[in-house]
Amino acid sequence: MRQTLKVQISEKEREYNIEISDSPIEKLKQQIDEATKNQKRLFVISKRVYELYYCYFNFSQDEILILKDGEKEKNFKNYLKIMKRAEELGLTRGDVMIALGGGVIGDITGFASSTYMRGIDFIQVPTTLLSMVDSSVGGKTAIDFAGAKNILGSFYQPKTVFININFLKSLDRRQFLSGMGEVIKYAFIEENCGYKHALFLFEFLTLGCEKIMQKEPLTLIRMIEYCLNLKISVVNQDEKEGGLRKVLNFGHTLGHALEGVTNYKKYTHGEAVVYGMYFILKWAYEKQYINYSYYRLSTELLGKYGFKPLSKKYPVSKLIELMKKDKKAESDKITFIVPCDKKKVKEIKLLPQEAEYMFGG
Repeated sequence: MRQTLKVQISEKEREYNIEISDSPIEKLKQQIDEATKNQKRLFVISKRVYELYYCYFNFSQDEILILKDGEKEKNFKNYLKIMKRAEELGLTRGDVMIALGGGVIGDITGFASSTYMRGIDFIQVPTTLLSMVDSSVGGKTAIDFAGAKNILGSFYQPKTVFININFLKSLDRRQFLSGMGEVIKYAFIEENCGYKHALFLFEFLTLGCEKIMQKEPLTLIRMIEYCLNLKISVVNQDEKEGGLRKVLNFGHTLGHALEGVTNYKKYTHGEAVVYGMYFILKWAYEKQYINYSYYRLSTELLGKYGFKPLSKKYPVSKLIELMKKDKKAESDKITFIVPCDKKKVKEIKLLPQEAEYMFGG
């Protein structure tokens, strides 16, 4: 099965395709070769993906750069490694970088491609569920710096995105559930996204849990398609997060702070986002932004996938400091995306001392 979605940035009349497929991974090499015909290439590949799948691709070793896995690798040192290899290969503005891995690989490769010679072609080949439904689409590229996540970055759209769900077969349960954290996020913001018709993602995830966790191919393709249709709808309206696109950060304000306070070693990104969603759902219910019925349905949906609220306590002052550094913070205020109705959220801004009270301070 093969689905093609189109991203169209209307203001600048730019567009690209997202190919979602369950074809044998071997066919990806042919797709990439066709998409990069007559171009010099630099493949940036995660170490785990290289070890598992290189035999299916057999790209030239000269055009490959392997990076270790994990958020800590999304740093300035590795950014410079990519730039140096691109220069060694003689890449010019007519050439291409290809990210083959999860969100970390996609983010850093995208940032490198956006800055090398002021921008060269960039192709995303996401290999994790999280990167398939979120980071590979929409043009956000970044690296972490000075303890702040994604603080150096750009908006830079890929040339194309190749999504093959067969990569998910080798994804362990924890990483798959990490991706489900981002998937479930879309269920809470569907009404904001402005898609042309209702997708009923909340209901789909509630009823389809068993097939999703069994990684049933058609169910996964449908789920990924639903998430991307919602994201594409948002990105088409607001490419650079001037307004609407901020809804995609539901659960992320506390989530990013949890990643930072634990030095990116304790939680996956999706796990941190889930804790952020639990936190803001509870706060929204207590402040009467949402009623008990929706709060219960929301926490039950998260619970169906084995998620639980955060039980460990962290210093509130440290969390607040990290939230103040978040790239979404404005004018000394911390931005939260808060549920306000079924499948609908809104933005609120709080002073740091006001945010402290969210934690019972």
